[in-house]
Formats: sequence, C-alpha cells, structure tokens
Amino acid sequence: MKPVLFISDLHLDTSRPAIVQLFMQFLQHRASRAEALYILGDFFEAWIGDDAVPSDHPVIATLRQFTATGVPLYVMRGNRDFLLGTAFEEMTGARLLPDPTVITLGDEPVLLMHGDSLCIDDTEYQQFRAMVHNPEWQKQFLARSIEERLALARQAREESSSRNSQLMQGQEQIMDVNQGAVESTMREHGVTRLIHGHTHRPNVHRFPLKGQQATRIVLGDWYDQGSVLEYRDGAYDLQEIPLNQS
Repeated sequence: MKPVLFISDLHLDTSRPAIVQLFMQFLQHRASRAEALYILGDFFEAWIGDDAVPSDHPVIATLRQFTATGVPLYVMRGNRDFLLGTAFEEMTGARLLPDPTVITLGDEPVLLMHGDSLCIDDTEYQQFRAMVHNPEWQKQFLARSIEERLALARQAREESSSRNSQLMQGQEQIMDVNQGAVESTMREHGVTRLIHGHTHRPNVHRFPLKGQQATRIVLGDWYDQGSVLEYRDGAYDLQEIPLNQS
C-alpha cells in the first residue's frame, strides 16, 4: 500500500530558501510516491490573498506539476494562510479542506485540524482569530492594495513574534492546546485519533477517552528540518527530514 503523508507548518518564505528547496525535493520525490498528501495549515509564512501571488511562482508551479501526476493534494488553512482561496485551488490543483475535517484511514475515522482553535487558554489569540476569520473583515482586507496588505502582514508578524517571545517567559503553556478542548472536539466528531500542527511540538500523546485509548499526533514545523507523518497499513510513523535529504 502506498503511504498517506501529513505535513504542516512549513512557513514557506523566500527568507528561508533551504526549506523551500527541501519541500520541493520532498514533493518531487517522496510525495510523488504517496497515496495522498495533506498539508495541515501554515504552508506559507503569510498569504495576503490569491491575487498577490503569480501563477508562475516557483512553489505554485511545483504544486501544479505535482497534482498533474495524479497524487491528491489536500491543503488546510492555518493561522498564517487563512486567506487561501479558490484561485489557489485553480492555480495548483490542490483541494482546500475545512478545519476541522474527518477522513477515513483504514477503517478508522481520523480528525484533521490545524490546531490553533484548540489553544483556548490564549484568549487574546482566540479573539484575534475570530476577527480575521470574519468574512466582513476578510472582505475589507482583500479590498486593500497589495502594498497595504503586505505592510499589515509584516506588522502582524512582528507583533506576533514579540508577543510569543514574551509568552515564552513564564506563560509558554497557554501557547499549547487545551486538553479539555481536545477531548471535547474529539468526542464531538466521534473519533479517537486526532492529527494537527500549529504548536510546533511534534509528539504522540495517548490518553483515555470514553473508555478507549485516544491518540493525538502533533506534526512538527519545517524550520531547521522537515517533519512528516506517514500512515501505511494501519501504522503511523512521525519522522524528521534532514535538510540534506527529501
């Protein structure tokens, strides 16, 4: 059986060309042999609208070449690229997934999420998230010029970086998921397995849920290396990808 692959939090940006190259190699080689590839949010460091990216952008062109081979590509929006839209789908051949989404692997329903909606202890972030997911806010933002949107995105990244640095000094725990929110969400969707990213804390967590063992798999980021979860024949394997290989 071909593997199903899951990645997230690549934060692709021209400022990190080695990671961009690692992803493109991964797509052209390992992912090309997969049953399907799922990208669970924050694929890009920032996405200010489909109209701001040319169709011949190297990453967009590589995605289009990849999907043309017939391997399904599913992309979930994250907190950095929540403005991915239908034009992105048309340019790349990818299919955008709602957050959350339940898929079936083997005979098991599996819940896929980006993960930021589970970080409910960070009330300030959740207020920001609600604002930027509001359709009216998005309409007004996309009505601005590309230059204005770029400036606002830069400002938001700087403010986020500064705030995260402050939270690391004693309040780091609120940047992680809330276990109660995890269990409530899994019960709501009738699953005992959850796969998500966002927190940049790759791990496999097991805990009891409704009298059964539940599993939460956290994907890693692509800052200093790649991170991929491989599902094959009922087994899940969370792996790192060194910069010198795909």
